[in-house]
Amino acid sequence: MKVTVLGTRGIPDVLGGVETHCQHLYPLIVKQGFEVEVIARSPYVAYKTRSYKGVEAKALWAPKKTSLEAIVHSTIAAFSTLTDGSNVVHVHAIGPGLVVPLLRLIGKKVVFTHHGPDYQREKWGKLAKIVLKLGERFAVKYANEVIVISEVINDLIKQSYQRDDAHLIYNGVNPAKSLPVDVVSSILERYQLSARGYIVAVGRFVEEKGFHDLLQAYAKSKLDMPLVLIGDSDHESEYSRSLKQAAKDTPGVILTGFLKGEELQVVFSQAKLFVMPSYHEGLPIALLEAMSYSLPVVVSDIAPNSEVGLESDCYYPVKNIDELSQAIKKRSVMPLQDYQHFLERYDWHKIADQTVDVYNNMLGSKRD
Repeated sequence: MKVTVLGTRGIPDVLGGVETHCQHLYPLIVKQGFEVEVIARSPYVAYKTRSYKGVEAKALWAPKKTSLEAIVHSTIAAFSTLTDGSNVVHVHAIGPGLVVPLLRLIGKKVVFTHHGPDYQREKWGKLAKIVLKLGERFAVKYANEVIVISEVINDLIKQSYQRDDAHLIYNGVNPAKSLPVDVVSSILERYQLSARGYIVAVGRFVEEKGFHDLLQAYAKSKLDMPLVLIGDSDHESEYSRSLKQAAKDTPGVILTGFLKGEELQVVFSQAKLFVMPSYHEGLPIALLEAMSYSLPVVVSDIAPNSEVGLESDCYYPVKNIDELSQAIKKRSVMPLQDYQHFLERYDWHKIADQTVDVYNNMLGSKRD
C-alpha cells in the first residue's frame, strides 16, 4: 500500500512543525509495511529525490513566495498523484487543503491533518486569510478522514463545519538522547555558551511567534545569562529584518540562524530555560521537545499551549511583556524538571499506530 504525502516543505531537517511531524511519523509508518512518498518543495531541499529512513522523497517546483507557495505546489503535487500508484494521499495543513476536492475528483482517498487555523497568524493579509479559511473548509468537508492534533482544533471543526468524526492524534516527541561530552562541549564553545547557562527560544522569525515580546521581556529582566534565538525566516520580511536588528541591539542576545542535527540538539537541550511567547500554535512540537530535555519552560497561555496541561506558573498572559519578564526571572533559577507524566501521550510510535488505523479503516470502509 502506498501513501503520498503533501503539504510539507520537505524532510529531513527542514524547520517547521508540519515538517518535524512528517519527519518523525512516516519512517515509523514505513516500518509497518507501507510505501510512503513525501512530496517536498524545491526551494527548501537540496535534492530532486532521496530516501530517508525508508521514506522516499521527491522535490517538485514551488515558487518561494509566501502567498503562492502552498497552493501552487499542492496543485502540482495533486496532479502528480495521478500516476504514482498511491492508495492514499495524506494532506497536511489548511493551505494545501485547498486541493482536497481536486484529489477526490481524480479518485483518491484523502486523509487530511489539521495542524491549526493558520488564518489566525499575524503575517497574513485579508485575502490570504479568506483563502486559508476556504482551504480549511474544503479539506474538512471533503477529505475522507480528518485528523486533528489537539482538542482545540477538534472543537473548532465541530462548531464551524459540524464534522464530529475527526480522529484526535497528537503531535509527538522522541525521548531525549545523550551525545558524547566532547561533541556537546565543542558545539557549545562554537556559540560561546555554557551548559545550563542561557535561555533558549526556537522558531521561525514571524510575528505570531512573539519573539519581539521576548526581546523586550529579556531586556527588562536584566538577567545575567544570554538569550539564544534558534531560527530565522523562510521568507525575508520587514518583520524578520526588524527582529534581527532588535536582537543585535539587545545586549546578551545570540542569533544562531537555523540549526539542525547535533547542533540543534545540543544548543536546545543544554539550556537553562525554554521560552515560547507564541500568539498562535497548533500543538507545539518545540515545547514537547523542551519537555523531553527536562527544561523549565515559560509559555504563553494560548489554548494549544494550555492544552498540554503544565503547572499554572509555566504560563503567562500572551502579549504581556511585564508578566513574561517576571516569569523568565522566576523560572530561570529552577532545576531540571520531570515531565514524563505529560509526555506519555505524545509518543510517535502510538501516533504512527493510530494513523495507520485511520488508513486501514478508510480503505476498508464505504464512506464517500
